[in-house]
Amino acid sequence: MTSLRTRRVPTDRLTQQITELTGAPSDGEAVVFVHGNVSSSVFWHPTLTTLPDRYRPLAVDLRGFGGTDPLPVDATRGVRDYADDLGALLDALDIERAHLVGWSMGGGVALQYLRDNPTRVGSLTLVNPVSPYGFGGTREADGTLNSPDGAGSGGGTANDAFVRHLAEGDRGEDSPVSPRTVLTACYVKPPLRFEHEDAYVEAMLTTRTGDDHYPGDSTVSTTWPGVAPGTRGVLNCLAPTHFRIDDLHLIEPKPPVLWVRGEDDVIVSDTSMFDLAHLGSIDVVPGWDGTPAQPMIAQTRHVLDRYAAAGGRVREVAVADAGHAVHLERPDEFGKALLEVLSA
Repeated sequence: MTSLRTRRVPTDRLTQQITELTGAPSDGEAVVFVHGNVSSSVFWHPTLTTLPDRYRPLAVDLRGFGGTDPLPVDATRGVRDYADDLGALLDALDIERAHLVGWSMGGGVALQYLRDNPTRVGSLTLVNPVSPYGFGGTREADGTLNSPDGAGSGGGTANDAFVRHLAEGDRGEDSPVSPRTVLTACYVKPPLRFEHEDAYVEAMLTTRTGDDHYPGDSTVSTTWPGVAPGTRGVLNCLAPTHFRIDDLHLIEPKPPVLWVRGEDDVIVSDTSMFDLAHLGSIDVVPGWDGTPAQPMIAQTRHVLDRYAAAGGRVREVAVADAGHAVHLERPDEFGKALLEVLSA
């Protein structure tokens, strides 16, 4: 009988915490699940138990989340600190080739790993992934910068009150920006509430905060909204001045790619409630100068269409009535699509 086991794995970069199935075959096809921002591998626990016996599923905590060492994030490398950590983990586990499944920011990490190590990826599944052109500060499908300094993205775009509630370990829902409220209002489409909601809140609270972690530092910009990316921390590593994958179509070989997204996602969206440009257009952020919202879905489709045109296999699955955590909201639909790409 299989059960979940969590352990820490020393690598040549840092010690990382993983969760795996005790009964999974050590020689099975590895399926590695990468979580998103302000979360941990706990958000993948239900999925780990659903794969057939021939697979070896495991979920990793990224640096600064869960039980992995909280080493600082060098945002000037984009998400490569995380992607290189992932490679070190696979080496430590003697996994030469793996199927990657990345959710939200984890989708960006998986994309970067594929871009840098295409021969080591069996397939790539993106679940409500961050745009290949980062989060905030761009327009149009090709990810054109709104300003050379990346204004409108990075650590300065975080909600200060949310960061404070996170750092204080707030487990309640009295505040509209407490972790629990953000989970139930933004990670999923309301009114869905999870049976194991407390576990997900605890996972969110493992997020290390500060300039080296979440949200990161920032700089002043003369361009609206007045903030630009810094060089440290989580949101800066996702800034379009540091993270940009616009040449995925050039890699060889080209493993199959599955893109699964909830149609009602309010985080990764062409009208994201976390994009200052969109919030400005609806009078939530003052002084809006007409900067267009980032077309996040259109940007991902642009990159994947180029990948397909160059010979790669891409499948997009849009799940109705689901939000940002579509793998938890619609596990049967997600699981079916995942198994198809794993066996492609």
